[in-house]
Amino acid sequence: MTSLSICPVSRLPRQPEAARWLVEELWSEQAVGIVGGEPKCCKSFLALELALAVASGAPCLGRFAVPNPGNVLLFAAEDALHIVGERAEAIARRRQLDLTALSLDVITTPIVRLDRDPDRRALTEAVDRLRPRLLVLDPFVRLHRIDENVASEVAPLLAFLRELQRDFQTAVLLVHHARKGAAHSRAGQALRGSSELHAWGDSNLYMRRSSESLQLTIEHRAAAAGAARPLKLVVDGDTVALELVEPAAAEAPVPLAPEQRVKSILAEARSPVSLRQLRQACQIRMKTLCSTLACLTSQGAIVKSAEGYLLHSP
Repeated sequence: MTSLSICPVSRLPRQPEAARWLVEELWSEQAVGIVGGEPKCCKSFLALELALAVASGAPCLGRFAVPNPGNVLLFAAEDALHIVGERAEAIARRRQLDLTALSLDVITTPIVRLDRDPDRRALTEAVDRLRPRLLVLDPFVRLHRIDENVASEVAPLLAFLRELQRDFQTAVLLVHHARKGAAHSRAGQALRGSSELHAWGDSNLYMRRSSESLQLTIEHRAAAAGAARPLKLVVDGDTVALELVEPAAAEAPVPLAPEQRVKSILAEARSPVSLRQLRQACQIRMKTLCSTLACLTSQGAIVKSAEGYLLHSP
């Protein structure tokens, strides 16, 4: 009988903060997970952005740092190879990267089925030989012939990918579709198929489209998720890439003129307002306040009484 390995909790290894991220804030080191969303939500663009960032060390989306770049292995089952190449080149131009210098390899075999033992062995051999820091598989629906709604069929495929991650210390990114009509569900619950898929991920990224805007939701098993990020697909000449949408800077309110301040305060008053009360409310110099009151009184806009000032009622 094989005995279990046991260790006191106080002696369990700790991971340094610097080693926790493959892509800071977006993808944990050696994490398995999903880039999910409905069709036409730029999931493949986001996966390719992550792939180029890890292969180059350039910040992903121009913002999120890659502490330790390395090899990337990509299987894009849904797009023709020339489309994958053109997209990668367009993103590389946008990020000012030399595509020929990147360690980004593409599986060109047209069909890989992870429910078949020969294909599992072939993928394992490729990962063993190339030792990628990130394996991207896009999309999940093209990687099998199982029923995605049956947990007992989905679980072995996910277990195989988890085994790859553990055996070769690689992160695994799986692109997957959301259910139709699930726009109002929580991001992870909107994924198509078994709940095993959502539970499996260490880091998950979800894309949603509302009209022309895209929203990126981030989820981690062992780290804070952070706020959702608005994105847009920017087409600029021969460059195409996802970009973060910076929130518009709030315009500083234009200060009211002294006359407007006095009239605004008197409009809300139910009884006469004294000079001292007006001075406190308006926050202007006494000399300016007195000249303002005199001007408004002469214009008939306000009325002065023994108790104070009132807005003139026609």
